[in-house]
Amino acid sequence: MSNTPHELAEEFPDKVSVISALKQSDAHFAKLADEYHEINRAVHRAETNVEPVEELAEVEMRKKRAALKDEIWGILAKA
Repeated sequence: MSNTPHELAEEFPDKVSVISALKQSDAHFAKLADEYHEINRAVHRAETNVEPVEELAEVEMRKKRAALKDEIWGILAKA
């Protein structure tokens, strides 16, 4: 598991420095980034059967990850 797809730095490679700065200066953004990281890891563990879950649960986790990513992008686009 050396490379987990969908990390924020991979999703927004041109915004890596902005992401880092916002994590330090914006508590709400930092919380969103932490939530995204947690759900992304859970999805990865489910997809690789490290921690298998029901298909519906995996779909719901992916939806939550997508919603968090959209909210994060909304903040990054304005920064």
